[in-house]
Amino acid sequence: LTVGGGVRALEDARRLLSAGSDKVAVNTGAVENPELISDLAAHFGSQAVVVAIDARRVRGPETGNWKLEIRNSKLENRKSAKDEGPVSNFQFPSGVPESARWTVVTYGGTKPTGLDALEWARRVEGLGAGEILLTSMDADGTQTGFDCELTATIARAVHIPVIASGGAGGPEHFAEVFLKGSADAALAASIFHFETYTIRSLKEYLRAQGVAVRI
Repeated sequence: LTVGGGVRALEDARRLLSAGSDKVAVNTGAVENPELISDLAAHFGSQAVVVAIDARRVRGPETGNWKLEIRNSKLENRKSAKDEGPVSNFQFPSGVPESARWTVVTYGGTKPTGLDALEWARRVEGLGAGEILLTSMDADGTQTGFDCELTATIARAVHIPVIASGGAGGPEHFAEVFLKGSADAALAASIFHFETYTIRSLKEYLRAQGVAVRI
């Protein structure tokens, strides 16, 4: 059982774990204070620390204005920290094509942070995260399938489990994110809540597709 939401300090996590949670998930709190990840891992163990990453594909001038928003967000963050130094343009990892770049967003996907999702995933692993819960904000709620490109990019860059989230609409989407997206696990909500599919029927489908899964 993983519980998240509003975890900003060790005491927040301690209360959740004491109440019966196996793991705690952090997102905005970790972005605003990365050392929170290492503090949680040191006190409770990496196995109890899940870092949720909400990622949105970065669009160029022809499809959107995210680059400008990212730079503005970075400027605001620097100003709030009373850092008067120059703010450079947002830089992506070298060798990553424009079409395969994602920015980390917080506050329910409304606030671009200026963090590259791939670099942030590598960093949270280094800080002691035991798992990454990766949500494609572009696919979330669409029920048209997981973002396998995003998932594979992150999953192949780290050595901790990556849970894919956002876009599940049917059993075939789960098979795709496992077989093509290299996900270690996959998350869904509405298709189970509204009983569109049962967990057992999904697992039976996955096993038939060659995905190793307990039933």
